[in-house]
Amino acid sequence: MTPTLAKSTLPWIVAVALFMEQLDTTIVNTAVPAMAENLGVAPLSLKAVVASYILSLAVGIPVSGWMADHFGTRRVFATAVAVFTFSSVLCGLAQNLPMLVAGRILQGMGAAMMMPVGRLAIIRTFPKGELLRAMNFVIVPALIGPLLGPTAGGLIVHWLSWRYIFFVNVPVGLVALWLAYRHMPDYRGDAPRPLDVVGLALFGSGAALLSWLLEVFGEHTLDATSGVLLLSLSLGLFAAYAWHAREIAHPLLRLTLFRVRTFRVSVVGGFITRLGVGGMPFLLPLLYQVGLGMPAWQSGLLMMPVAAAAIAMKFIAPGMLARYGYRRVLIVNTVMIGIVVCLFATAGPHTPVALIVVLALAMGFFNSLQYTSMNSMAYADIDAADSSMASTIASSMQQMSMSFGLACGSLIAGAYLGGLPQTDQAAVTTALHHAFLTVGGLTMLSSLSFWSLRPRDGESVSRGTAQIPV
Repeated sequence: MTPTLAKSTLPWIVAVALFMEQLDTTIVNTAVPAMAENLGVAPLSLKAVVASYILSLAVGIPVSGWMADHFGTRRVFATAVAVFTFSSVLCGLAQNLPMLVAGRILQGMGAAMMMPVGRLAIIRTFPKGELLRAMNFVIVPALIGPLLGPTAGGLIVHWLSWRYIFFVNVPVGLVALWLAYRHMPDYRGDAPRPLDVVGLALFGSGAALLSWLLEVFGEHTLDATSGVLLLSLSLGLFAAYAWHAREIAHPLLRLTLFRVRTFRVSVVGGFITRLGVGGMPFLLPLLYQVGLGMPAWQSGLLMMPVAAAAIAMKFIAPGMLARYGYRRVLIVNTVMIGIVVCLFATAGPHTPVALIVVLALAMGFFNSLQYTSMNSMAYADIDAADSSMASTIASSMQQMSMSFGLACGSLIAGAYLGGLPQTDQAAVTTALHHAFLTVGGLTMLSSLSFWSLRPRDGESVSRGTAQIPV
């Protein structure tokens, strides 16, 4: 395959697979009541359907880089798409809860390989001067999928069987699989390293436990003592992994990459920022449906302006980063996100829909710029030999930060609601308004994590060279 052909087709391949993964992650939640009724179980029993998928991601992502180095990006990516698509069919055909959970575990294993390996192929195909535009294109499905998921899920459940929620993945998966086999470049590691089995056990167990714990916290089904003990165990496993990684030559995740300033700020700063904005996909539908009394379909439509603004930003972000640099953009943009989140606290039953649409457009605009900036800056100063390891670490941290952000938003709203019933519209609206102010404030404070950047950091990506004078 010629480099020109690879550059023109690879972003589409990764974007299609990422869209399928992100759509599936959010579309399932809408169908939980219908699934529970059809399978003859209590709705809360289906918590395992969501948790099993999250656990598979947490355990599978750390080993994705090692597999790509050993077996090649084309084979691993195509296999991941095939596994995800096949397991989607198994989920749609499930006759009971254990079958559905087993299908979701297999589905999570496929998803755990798709994004890190797809991102790795992008990094190795595009020089750093072109990397920003390529990753900017790929990241849009990650923003659109979660927005379409609830709306599409509601329509499918209303007009068809819940099983079609999983069957939707089949045509998308087949297209991605065909594109991968025909056009996916095949990269391997220059010197494949042995698999760190002990590290995989320590980090995988810690990540799985933390991801599960955050999911449970978000549902308020765990007492404080058990939660603290499990959190301590998870942090202990991470600490044991950090000690283990210092003692061997080829750790599962090489933590010394955090010495690279741009990588460290991108990954750690992104994690902190998502603590605030990560809860918005959970809080906004509550505001629209419970606080403002809108039906589910209208609530879903109000999420669409976010996607439209995200697409528009795709064409603007490269120019902004080239002109102002990563440091200035990330500091100012993070503050702007926090301000927009706080402004949602002004939305009430009498607020004009047009004003809510404007806020949604602003949210999508600034979120898109934020994720584009953080995700592309991470690789500005990473050597080609370390790209696989960097992609694996970034993907692992991103997955955990998403779970943490959702749990954080849920806990803050629940704390403000207190013991009041969730059927009390006024009480829920007030609690959500306070939650928006708190989350927005936390987001603005997270801008401090980007102050350690230097004005010219990331220019190898934003301007195509690190030597261009400011």
